[in-house]
Amino acid sequence: MNKPILLVVDDEPAIHRFLTPVLEVEGYEVVRAETGRAALDLAQSRKPDVIILDLGLPDLDGKDVIVALRQWSATPIVVLSARDREAEKILALDMGANDFVNKPFSVGELLARLRAALRQRRRIDGEGPVLRCGAYEIDLARHRVARDGEDIRLTKTEYELLAQLARHAGTVLTHRQLLSAIWGDEHAGDTQYLRVYVGQLRQKLGDTGDVRLIITEPGVGYRLSDAG
Repeated sequence: MNKPILLVVDDEPAIHRFLTPVLEVEGYEVVRAETGRAALDLAQSRKPDVIILDLGLPDLDGKDVIVALRQWSATPIVVLSARDREAEKILALDMGANDFVNKPFSVGELLARLRAALRQRRRIDGEGPVLRCGAYEIDLARHRVARDGEDIRLTKTEYELLAQLARHAGTVLTHRQLLSAIWGDEHAGDTQYLRVYVGQLRQKLGDTGDVRLIITEPGVGYRLSDAG
């Protein structure tokens, strides 16, 4: 089986020296870029399976790289940056990044986010209409949701919210992304509206324990656990 290709875009040589051997041990073929333009060229020529992207590049802002990539590529992008302000995270995610990890970072967390991004890509590429997250099963073709084999009755909007999260399981979706996808751009700022529906959905799913299916990313949005 071919190794997944991982493009690491960062202008700090120390990051590459640290990450490359770790990622290779994990089974990735690592491709290196130190500028935004080099990253765009390599994304076209090497067609990576996932991209790690720093926002502070010497020639282009990382957010501009995301916008350029999203014009033609659905490759998962995990932002790895010292810009830890909520506004920066939200903007990068709204522009098309799949996830965001702050520097300094935990290697274990970064690897987990990469695995989740790859799983999401495989789902999108056609693993089938049934998504499984732990004890939960979401059948997109039949609009059916079950927990441990027992059907859960959801309203149309509750189902659409869960399905949107499930399609991107393991990666964060911002408030704006969820609101626009389900209620339209005119509701993109109604975060309280979204919180109400998430609360209703959690209650119907029985998602009230310490380990949640729907995980809150404070100030940013929500992600669905990728346990399955």
